[in-house]
Amino acid sequence: MTSRNLRDSRLRLVRPRPLVTARRAVTNRRTRPAPRPPEGTPPSAELARQAREVLADAVRVARWAAAHHAEGSAAERERAAAALDLTPGQIHAGWDRARLAGLVELHGGTARPGWRLNAWDRDDTAVLRGWVALFDAWSLVHPAPADVAPAAVAEVVEAVPQVLSLLQLSAGPVPVPALLDLLQQRVAELREERCEVPYGPQPDPAVAIAATAAVATGTEGPAATAAGAPLSALLDWALEGLAAVGALTLGDGHATLTPLGNWAVWVKLEQICVAAQSPAGHIEQSAEDMLRGCARLTPGPARAEYRAWLAARTVSSAVTELLAVARGEDALLRGLAFEALRVVGAAAEADVRAAVAQPSLRPYALLWLAEYEGADPEDTAEVLTREEATWLWVDTAAAVADHGETSLLVRHLDSAVQGTVPALLDEVRAVGHPRTVQVLVALAAAHPDPALAKAVRRAAFQVHTGGA
Repeated sequence: MTSRNLRDSRLRLVRPRPLVTARRAVTNRRTRPAPRPPEGTPPSAELARQAREVLADAVRVARWAAAHHAEGSAAERERAAAALDLTPGQIHAGWDRARLAGLVELHGGTARPGWRLNAWDRDDTAVLRGWVALFDAWSLVHPAPADVAPAAVAEVVEAVPQVLSLLQLSAGPVPVPALLDLLQQRVAELREERCEVPYGPQPDPAVAIAATAAVATGTEGPAATAAGAPLSALLDWALEGLAAVGALTLGDGHATLTPLGNWAVWVKLEQICVAAQSPAGHIEQSAEDMLRGCARLTPGPARAEYRAWLAARTVSSAVTELLAVARGEDALLRGLAFEALRVVGAAAEADVRAAVAQPSLRPYALLWLAEYEGADPEDTAEVLTREEATWLWVDTAAAVADHGETSLLVRHLDSAVQGTVPALLDEVRAVGHPRTVQVLVALAAAHPDPALAKAVRRAAFQVHTGGA
């Protein structure tokens, strides 16, 4: 009777979601509620609709380029223009925007669809992330005047967040002269903070003092910037660039944030607050301590912590530290380390490819690479062999056993690729995971079915003693 019951104990075949299961092990406690956007902000669906309008041409170009394995050459732009009924200039602009928004990625010079493009029609979050990436790159979308030195452009780019904050706080049109006044003050502050030491041929000291005073008081002349270009012209360039990505609109002598721009500035301010007021001090901690702190966060806030932690380090050192944690014994941290590496993106590709050769990291690395190369996150598990999927199942079970509740461990059975419990136990015994015995013992103790629990304990004993 016992063996018959066990043979009939079929598992529900569901898509394996290893990190989801493991994360639930430590996120059952309450977390602080997500901050609410300013009153009057449209819902996400409406913001996504507006973002899709801004990037409509970029999406068309990205899909054409991915379908034709384009490399972005002039000849291909001509072909795309004819096929999409757009001008070559629109194709060039759409191509640049598609790359900046993560809609298309170049692998070996050949275009492939980015994950955001694959999710474009069904995932509002992916759309908004793509638009925010474009918003962050506004100065590349609308190149600066060629006759302005890079130092002057860099000053304005660094000062623009304060201009955007004023627009957001004003919640309506702001006269351009008021924005210019703020820009002048901020540029003067940046120069003072840097304690700039002049170099090269110097003007007459009296002229230099007068120019510095003009910037500080907002009465500068046409040659007050470091490059000799008026700040008013650079402000016009910045406002036009932000308008080009849909962040604001320009009227007769004033500028107004669009709903998308207003929301984006609020998001950036919230990220700064998270980075500055991290409850566990994640930014200054080691990778291991940071990941342990993020384990209690839901995925969105955790990604914000990853970004803040990564921003405080060089990419190479951060990737090295994350992979070192992934090689450790804690399976939960292993999965979270690869989640943080997803935030790193292309800069981590070479190291993740190297990690494929390490058995403990191989399933995670293969899933990471599949998503990076554009596979739908729901289908990435298909890149794993049966043995690799079983190894990952045991590793995730170890994370749940170490950090979670027994009910989660029992439910984790449903994510196994095998159709029945006996088949699962046979393959678990064969896969050789170092935590197999502990996982089986914990599962046997947690499962309410006496027959199944007995079979699992027997399997644990056989692995422990080296039996068949």
